[in-house]
Amino acid sequence: MSRVGVVILVLLLGTAACRERADLVVYHGMIWSGASTGAPQSGAIAVRGDRVYLLGDSTDVATHVGRRTVVLDAGGGLVMPGFADAHTHFIDGGFQLASVDLRDAATPAEFVRRLGEFARGLPPGAWILGGDWDHELWPGARLPRREWIDSVTPDNPVFVSRLDGHMALANTVALRAAAVTRDTPTPPGGEIPRDPLTGEPQGVFKDAAMDLIWAAVPARTPEQLDSALARALEHAAALGVTATAAVSVTWPELSSYRRLHDADRLTLRASLYLPLSQWRAVADTIRVFGAGDDWLRIAGVKGYVDGSAGSRTAYFFDPFADSADYRGLLVTPEDSLRSWIGNADSAGLQLAVHAIGDRANALLLQIFDSVARAHGERDRRFRVEHAQHLRPQDIPLFGERRVVASVQPYHAIDDGRWLDKRIGPERSRTTYAFHSLLAAEAPVAFGSDWTVGPLDPLLGLYAATTRRTIDGAHPDGWVPDEKISLEDALRAYTAGTAYAVFADTKWGRLAPGYYADLIVLDRNLFTMPAESLATARVRYTVVGGRVVYRRTE
Repeated sequence: MSRVGVVILVLLLGTAACRERADLVVYHGMIWSGASTGAPQSGAIAVRGDRVYLLGDSTDVATHVGRRTVVLDAGGGLVMPGFADAHTHFIDGGFQLASVDLRDAATPAEFVRRLGEFARGLPPGAWILGGDWDHELWPGARLPRREWIDSVTPDNPVFVSRLDGHMALANTVALRAAAVTRDTPTPPGGEIPRDPLTGEPQGVFKDAAMDLIWAAVPARTPEQLDSALARALEHAAALGVTATAAVSVTWPELSSYRRLHDADRLTLRASLYLPLSQWRAVADTIRVFGAGDDWLRIAGVKGYVDGSAGSRTAYFFDPFADSADYRGLLVTPEDSLRSWIGNADSAGLQLAVHAIGDRANALLLQIFDSVARAHGERDRRFRVEHAQHLRPQDIPLFGERRVVASVQPYHAIDDGRWLDKRIGPERSRTTYAFHSLLAAEAPVAFGSDWTVGPLDPLLGLYAATTRRTIDGAHPDGWVPDEKISLEDALRAYTAGTAYAVFADTKWGRLAPGYYADLIVLDRNLFTMPAESLATARVRYTVVGGRVVYRRTE
């Protein structure tokens, strides 16, 4: 510890009497409160109970230290509001932490090898799920086939997802378990690539077609759900994530969140969005039992317009550049979208709806507008999840109508490797249009879409400020005009998400009376080059005044 640090610590611990003691103090830090613009300032924070009590210099805060005060030395690092991830599949992330990792399998042979090795450690009949493979890494970007993995998984059904979650590969054992054959029709809103000679499914199922296999997967037990949630919470705390909006949450998952909440085991604030198609059950549940509290709350419902660009199921006005006359999929029929969104809004539920392609986004914005006009003015905070590919004329509508753009910056540096060949460079100019959305004064909330992208928010900050694709092919940034400043990126990862879940008067910034949800990083992000942001590490994570993570050097 520096001489200055020793003097401050002695001052803190040696303070005699004061009117009100702090339960926790963070000192020797550079504080970015998020409550005002500009660079962070040297100072300290005092916490009483679960709230921020005082921000000031170390001398001011020292008068509030008592014998039982927890004192954290920031070591000159950045003290800031905790990261709030606006879009995760949180419990799925917990399961993936214990599953086979296929994300960086760079060849089909490595993909097969990892699955075979994982299967050897499982009992016969156990399903292999998760995976998060990326065929764009492979020569020719070939889709996998079930014959690749049948010989290495003869005793286990396999259904491993592409990293975007919009298609998955089943082996023959899984097809048999689901009773899927060449005669099984393709459901609306889905695709099943088939062998051109035999008509047999090749093993890949896209979007709604995935439900054919999911129907055969055994339901997860409460114990499995709770273990996955506990793993995800531990992972999030280590990354400084103090709040999340978890989307596409199932009813058994809701029960798991409630069990850990009742046991005082939640270490982040969770806003849950259940399926849009079940809007009536969600509304009835809130009416009878309430939405929840500031730790755990049913925030609304989440639906889908289309699929993804990586799976070629995003819905576009113009055809894919690499697929003649093919424009993607409308995953949910338009009449169902209109009916469900209208009814959910009438029931007072917040709407969060997935839209990737430009036609999907345009359609969703039009539905949102028509519903708002029909039902009258109120603070709805409609959310467009992903808002990836936008027509230039649609970007201003987010600001004019106060529609939240819930976006994921890491997707830009991941998809940017191959997206130009899929949709052409002209459409790419308004893809992941973070700068343009902020210039239009749109509410912007950042997230990861974990497990589609890594949960680490520092990677998201790096992506938003550099737009350097992960293959190193764009050192100056892919679509560099859409880079944003570090401060704008931090706001989108804190106050932006708080706004998106109606919590902007409670957390998302460091100010007296706000919840003491804060993190301490080992260095000051504002003095680092953008290219190095992802090298910073979390020292402490504090949620509601409680230290939930301490880094051990």
